[in-house]
Amino acid sequence: MTQPPGPLRPEQQQELVRQIGAVLAAQLPPGWGQLRVEYRAAGRHVEADLLVTGPDGRPRVLQPPPEVVRLLGVLRSGMYRPGAGTWLGAILVFEPGLESPHVDFVRPDLEPPFRQQPPPLGFQDELRFFPRADEHIPGWLRDRAGLTPPAAGGAVRTPRIYDGLDASGKPLVRRQPLVPAEAERVLAYLDAAPVILASRSNGPDAFAPDRPDAVPMNFRTDGAWAWPGAVAYYLREHGVPPDPDLVAHIRARRFTAPSEVPEPAKDLALAAITGEDQTTV
Repeated sequence: MTQPPGPLRPEQQQELVRQIGAVLAAQLPPGWGQLRVEYRAAGRHVEADLLVTGPDGRPRVLQPPPEVVRLLGVLRSGMYRPGAGTWLGAILVFEPGLESPHVDFVRPDLEPPFRQQPPPLGFQDELRFFPRADEHIPGWLRDRAGLTPPAAGGAVRTPRIYDGLDASGKPLVRRQPLVPAEAERVLAYLDAAPVILASRSNGPDAFAPDRPDAVPMNFRTDGAWAWPGAVAYYLREHGVPPDPDLVAHIRARRFTAPSEVPEPAKDLALAAITGEDQTTV
């Protein structure tokens, strides 16, 4: 899945909930007292629990049928609102004789109680599949996805070019390589953001010091991050992945760099890069 489907009307949402209850009831012997389904998701990470109260009043944990998990995913996707996202957690409670089940969606400002914490990529996927405007990304989700606060809320971040130096002074890289297809998209993002500071000269290549100076001495920004031309150069020439936090940020923005950045954000970016040594690693 790469794009949210069209929105479901309220009656379509209710019909999906009814189908979920019907599928569950068909899988169980008569006499059950309550069905409680808990569903949590972040990107491709999905968890679903089913608690069934039997005729003796004792709850039992069962595996939800795959069709129920699928329908809950359809409901979640269909409730996406452009710019605002969709819910990541829901609880549905069905009882015999009740026409309408109790449905509770986890508030967007609260993190669902995942059994197993999804990796950052799961939350990054969540923001790619269901894009949100900055004001609709709660702090917990921003942190889990490895995002930086929007520029208007504080300082612009700058990346580490590499991860240190070895005993001989050569740069060290301890990062997960990017697959070629994603590397091209990251490069396109890095090269598309507006330039805020540039020099006509080039700098030395830390990974190939014998080469003529070829590293661009410029800086670009997307309003949240500011990075030197060395970031794209080292990725292109030596396959060095950018700072993992910057990569996570680019993924969350769906690899689409802004063509324009407001002047206040540019000022913050300039302050970030001129206030520290450009060769800091």
